Order: sequence, then structure tokens, then C-alpha cells
Amino acid sequence: MKLSEIRDILQCEVLAGEDDLSTEVETVVASDGMSEILAFAHPGALMITGLTNIQSVRTGDIANVRAIVYIRGKRPAEKVIDLARESEIPVLATGLGMFDICGILREQGLKGDM
Repeated sequence: MKLSEIRDILQCEVLAGEDDLSTEVETVVASDGMSEILAFAHPGALMITGLTNIQSVRTGDIANVRAIVYIRGKRPAEKVIDLARESEIPVLATGLGMFDICGILREQGLKGDM
């Protein structure tokens, strides 16, 4: 599924990586625990989290995720978005919660990353 489709389905605002929305995603990892992201993510996964500090982008970079979706209407600080741009990681934000997002993406055929 393309990031542009995920943006539309989850009603996301694109905060970084507007030009990278044609990127394909097949798997998802969802957690507020960055150690879980590192332990269970496969390269190319979509990362879903409510943790908006700079560590979330650093973790996404190390885990080689395709994009990050921030949940529950949370918005990272500008320095976090700047780091995502530098790391070439698209960043999206949605008002939906993690449970709903995971269910929606599962219905669309995306797989969990465990």
C-alpha cells in the first residue's frame, strides 16, 4: 500500500516527506516503546507511535522504517520534524488512536511485524 493511500485512509496530515508518498509499505510496527520498535521492526515497516520526541525519529532511522505515523492528534516539535527530513523519513500525523489505526490497516491487507 502506498503512503498516499495510508494518508487518505487514516486522515493524516503530512508533516515531512511530501514527495515520498508513493513509497510502498507492506508491514506495520506499532508501539510507544522504542525498544519494541527496535526489537520487532523489519526494514521498510510503517512505524506507528504516540511518542513524539526526537528519539522516535532516531529509532525509526535505526530500524530503517519507511515512515512514521504519530497518533491521537500528537504533533512532534519542529526539531523532530527537521531530523525526519534530514533522515528522509516521511512523517504523518492523525487524530486516530493506535487500536483503530492497526485495525484499519489490517483490514486493508497490511501485516503486523512480529
